[in-house]
Amino acid sequence: MSRTSTSNLPRLESGWVEAIQRNLLAWYDQNKRDLPWRINQDPYRIWVSEIMLQQTRVDTVIPYYERFMERFPTLGDLAGADEDEVVKAWEGLGYYSRARHLHAAVREVTASYDGEVPQQWEEISRLKGVGAYTAGAILSIAYDQRVPAVDGNVMRVFSRWLALWDDVAKVSTRKRIETLAIQVIPADRPGDFNQALMELGALICSPLAPRCDHCPVRDECHARQRGIQAELPVKSKAKPPVPVAVTFGWITDGSRILLEKRPPEGLLAGMWGLPTVENNPNEKTLGETLQQALEKEGFPVELGASLGELEHVFSHRRWRVTIVEGDAESGMEMLSDRYQWVQPGKWDRLAFPNVYHKAIRLVSEKREGIGGIQGRLF
Repeated sequence: MSRTSTSNLPRLESGWVEAIQRNLLAWYDQNKRDLPWRINQDPYRIWVSEIMLQQTRVDTVIPYYERFMERFPTLGDLAGADEDEVVKAWEGLGYYSRARHLHAAVREVTASYDGEVPQQWEEISRLKGVGAYTAGAILSIAYDQRVPAVDGNVMRVFSRWLALWDDVAKVSTRKRIETLAIQVIPADRPGDFNQALMELGALICSPLAPRCDHCPVRDECHARQRGIQAELPVKSKAKPPVPVAVTFGWITDGSRILLEKRPPEGLLAGMWGLPTVENNPNEKTLGETLQQALEKEGFPVELGASLGELEHVFSHRRWRVTIVEGDAESGMEMLSDRYQWVQPGKWDRLAFPNVYHKAIRLVSEKREGIGGIQGRLF
């Protein structure tokens, strides 16, 4: 069986293109989901949705999106907000750099473009966090521009439509599929067509078990004609997350809990959580690395027993966490900006990554007298 590469594909045949456009848009008109970011063509609303949808399922995003838009209904509202407030509103979605980049970008739009989301590719693609896909989605859906918006769903659809064996994990494949997509996008409904492509990939042309019998363009699909749809797309395996041993400190002073702000760069940048260290592999006693780190900050504590263990997987890291209890020395009120004492009832004003929510729940369940925290925090 010969394998076609996008590098030597001829121009797509016009009759095939017309059939794809006609049948896919007719299906979309009848089957598109009622999603909150589709109520109008407001570029700000579309922008927020596309950032939230990165690496996150639609059903997961919807309630977060609705709460976020209620809190920041306009671009100006978001631009004028404090970063901590924005991150708090994003809490639970993960990949928090998306929220920070979005916030920085809308501030740039306010400062440089009079609050109007740019309509030029060169300008919008320079905004922080706006890559080729997001730029294409905004320009096509909000501004009816005939530009591609190629994400994983779209690459899967094109790989099957054209029986392509290119590795979709490669940037070069995405760029090649963009050149193919622009040939198929109709001039009169570019935004609808791009959304129809995404919808087809999400509802019909799924990764493991495509529902070919329900596909509106099954007669045009080369992979289905050859019976190879289950073999495509080709995607090289990503490296598994690296396991890392981590210690959280449950440091108390009476009813107060010590919180630490993560560094401004790197994993969970700038967010609040329990004091955290990656363990020294030569650590001889439980919590030794954490104790040394806190002492360097001028904050001596007496650590005790383990309160429990958990695992949490990020895209490139797998944290294997041990939570260690500890008591602060009396009089430890003068802390650096990285630390603060917080009463349980005040925690809800801070944004906590999910891994710390998991840790707090675990401790709440295991320690008598802490259960009341859970009701006030969650």
